[in-house]
This record gives sequence, C-alpha cells and structure tokens, in this order.
Amino acid sequence: MSGGARHLDALTGIRGLAAWLVVFYHTRKALTEIWHPDAISFLANGYLAVDLFFMLSGFVIFYNYADRLAGGDGVEIRQFLWRRFARVWPLHGFILAVYVAFVGVLFVTGRDISHYPLGDLPLNLILAHNWGFTDALAWNVPSWSISTEFAAYLAFPLAAMAVPWKRLGRTGLLGLAAALIIALHLIFLLSGHSKIGQDIPQMGIWRCLFGFALGMVLCALWQRLRDTPGVAPVAAASCAALLVAGFAQGLPDSLFVPAAFFAGLLALVTGKGAVVRFLSSRPLLYLGEISYSTYLGHYLLWQLWKIAFVDETVQVGWLSFAGYLALVFVASVVLYNWVEKPAQRWLNTHAPRWASRPAAVPAE
Repeated sequence: MSGGARHLDALTGIRGLAAWLVVFYHTRKALTEIWHPDAISFLANGYLAVDLFFMLSGFVIFYNYADRLAGGDGVEIRQFLWRRFARVWPLHGFILAVYVAFVGVLFVTGRDISHYPLGDLPLNLILAHNWGFTDALAWNVPSWSISTEFAAYLAFPLAAMAVPWKRLGRTGLLGLAAALIIALHLIFLLSGHSKIGQDIPQMGIWRCLFGFALGMVLCALWQRLRDTPGVAPVAAASCAALLVAGFAQGLPDSLFVPAAFFAGLLALVTGKGAVVRFLSSRPLLYLGEISYSTYLGHYLLWQLWKIAFVDETVQVGWLSFAGYLALVFVASVVLYNWVEKPAQRWLNTHAPRWASRPAAVPAE
C-alpha cells in the first residue's frame, strides 16, 4: 500500500467512531437518568454523523474509481455499479429479512406493526425507499442513508465523466465546494427547514448527493494539496471555528456543518499529528472495518433489547446499557465476518455477464 493510501487509514477510524455516535444518538432518550443533560444534548447532534459518512463515501469512491470511470468505458461503469451493489445490498437484504421475521412475530402476538408498511418493502428491496417516494421512515430506519448512497453511486459515473476534474485547480475546487455548500443550504432554506436532519424521507437524498459530491471535491483537492505544508493546521482551525461559531450562534446546521466537515476531513488527510495516529490505530481501524454492520444492525438490536429488558419508563441503567453496547459490538463482528464480507466476495466472483469484461479472443 502506498504512503498516501496508508494515510487514509484515519478516514476508516473516524468512520468507526461516527457509526457508534449514531448508536448513541438512537439510544440517547433512554439514558436521561444516568447521563448528564449536557451529554444528552451533545448526543442529540449525532444525526450529523450520517453527513460525515456521505462525505467520506464520496472521497473514497472518487479516490478509487474516478480515473477508471472518467473515460466512459461502459464495462468499467457496469463493474463499478455491480461492486457497489455487492458492497451494500447483501447486509441490507439480510437485516431486512430479519425485520420481516420480527414483524411477523409482532403481528402474531397482537402488537402494533403500523411502522412496517408492506407496501414499502419493494422499495426497500431495490434500495429506492428514500428517494422521495415515501412520507416516513420505516423498517430498518438507518437504511435510509444506504438508499440515498445507492442513488449517489448511480450518479457517480456521470459526475466522473462530466466534470473536468484534471483541469480544476485549488481555487476552482474550493469554489466548487463553496457552491455545493451554499446550494444545499438554499435547498433546505427554501423547503422551510432549519436543520439538516429534518424531513429525511424528502430531504435525505439531497443531504447525501451534496455530501457525496463534497467528498469527491475534497479528494480532488487533497490530491493537489497533500504535499503542501501547513494545510492541516489551517484546515483544523477552520473546522473548529465553524463548529464553535455555528453552534454558539444557533446557525442552521445545513450551512456550517458541511463546511466544517469538509475542513476537518481535509485536516485529517493532510495531517500527521496525534489525532491522525489515534484514528489510524488498530482498534479504531477495526471499528471502521465493521462500521457498516454496526450501523445497519444496531437499530433492530435496540428494538429487541427494549422489548426484552426495558420497562415502560423506557430508561436503562448502566449495566443494561453496557450489555446492549456489548451485544452491538459482538453482532457487528458476526455480521461482518459471516454475512457482509462473504456475500460481497461471492457476488464479486459471480458477477453477471453484463458486469463482466468479455474475454479477449485469441489471435489465430
């Protein structure tokens, strides 16, 4: 692995932390008796970790595929789309199947199943359930972002081919990033939303497409700045200033959070300090490796945990919550090793003919 690729380990580590921030976000209301109100308030912003995921995904996809797809090779494009399907669908499909069984048990035992409309299942199966076709999140709630990411994957080859990435300099890329941030904010503003986490069924796809695009721009900018000294401290200071000013002034997070994440990730990929070393450590890398399983599996496990161990107060104690966290970690390891990766490998080695390059015809 090249030095540049090793340096991106910090992005894997921060993805692991972001996945666990989402776990705490979804469980925070059950922690009000054992956690300080300030901690609960902090966790209430955990939904923003999803926007970090989008930007990370755009960065990594651009890093790995932009040059390959820029020429418009049809086979390369089809192979890319199949690889992305193999990456995200198997675990999504598995969790969805478990949800179907879970809802069956709820139905048989006379419990409410109104949050699991059967009419939404086909959209869930094809990963189109958060493209603006529904009015509410249903089934495996976190999978809304996987649906929007799949839309970004479909759009990525066009963006790789249509934008003259090689001709854009630093100033042009920074201008493009600013334009994307302002456009996203205006979309939320004109829709009457002050927070980027509002109205996910209709607005989530915009969060993803613009965040993913910002990640692409970030990668192109990093490729021009990675050997330039002094970038990391300036980017880190910019990130901190944006977050402090934005939250202190109560600004719409659709305006300052994408800009802060852009600056913060630029600091990570150009820096070499203690934060980068921490995020690149083996435990954090492993959390990042299994983060997709953590992200997709934790919500169902929380629902099951509440049914089994949480009373009508919907509050948990320290021991119960530690048990749930341990369950999520163990389940993430199992899902990663026994579902996510084996299914991905199998699909990649059994790609359909349309996603395979024809064998060369031997010369006579």
